[in-house]
Amino acid sequence: MSVEFKNYYDVLGVAKDASDADIKKAYRRLARKYHPDVAKDKAGSEIRFKEINEANEVLSDPDKRRKFDQLGEHWNQPGRQSAQEPGGFQGGAHEGSEFHFDGTGFSDFFEQFFGSRGRPGGGFGQAPGEGRGGGAFAQRGQDIESDILVTLGEALHGSTRTLNLQRTDPRTGETSTQTLRVKIPAGVQEGQLIRLAGKGQEGAGGGDSGHLYLRVKFATHPDFRVKGANLYCDLELSPWEAVLGATVHIRTLDGTVALKVPPGTAADREFRLRGKGLPTESGAPGDLHAIVRIQVPVLLTPEQKTVWEQLSTISSFNPRSAS
Repeated sequence: MSVEFKNYYDVLGVAKDASDADIKKAYRRLARKYHPDVAKDKAGSEIRFKEINEANEVLSDPDKRRKFDQLGEHWNQPGRQSAQEPGGFQGGAHEGSEFHFDGTGFSDFFEQFFGSRGRPGGGFGQAPGEGRGGGAFAQRGQDIESDILVTLGEALHGSTRTLNLQRTDPRTGETSTQTLRVKIPAGVQEGQLIRLAGKGQEGAGGGDSGHLYLRVKFATHPDFRVKGANLYCDLELSPWEAVLGATVHIRTLDGTVALKVPPGTAADREFRLRGKGLPTESGAPGDLHAIVRIQVPVLLTPEQKTVWEQLSTISSFNPRSAS
């Protein structure tokens, strides 16, 4: 199967030596532009948003980024794959059929090097000659595991995804594709395994097929950070909103809510919006925590600058004095 190399640095528009902060900033900027909730071109943005999420998934993970850097642009030259570190994923290849996925939220390139893999202890690969011509031993097929990228909206409400599973017989080269319906349950947890019974490696000698396990990976959201069932976001306020108080609208996974900010609100203050997070394992909703970040205007008109100068003259507030 031909797999196209994806340069994740180009996807995010950052240099190869970009810092973690640079990668995070680039991701948030692009994700806010192409997120399906805000993009004008829904069809085109969905593909772009998927690429952005995948690039961030690799470059924000130190181990995956190191492996990606080792691949380089000549990743498909002879000897490159054999040089992969132990445990590297060779296109989902196992002792039996070779597996490729479409619909997990990741590209073929990601699946080849960071995705599908066999589950240790999950069954036996088919050994040559076993189970054929009346062999006495039936062996269960190996379990297969792959990642599936799930949005926070899917984790909140649940969804049904279409997954195309392509199998290639390494002996004959014959390829077959099966379309599977994968139910993402509401309240699914990060790292949870979704089992598709009997969709793994075929058994030998009449043995049962293994299972396909999809490990849930939450797609990084441009606005929310996930800690268990709780979500965290930045609440950006102007200096006058923090000083005088204001009613601001905060985006949640289910729309927007109004929050009353009291006068004299300091930076880093945390507001908790009960029930606006993700479901817990018991089904009870987590909370959304909004952390105050005060933003200072950079560009001022002459009139605005005059007002700020007047304020500095008449105010006795000194932030460096002991409280």
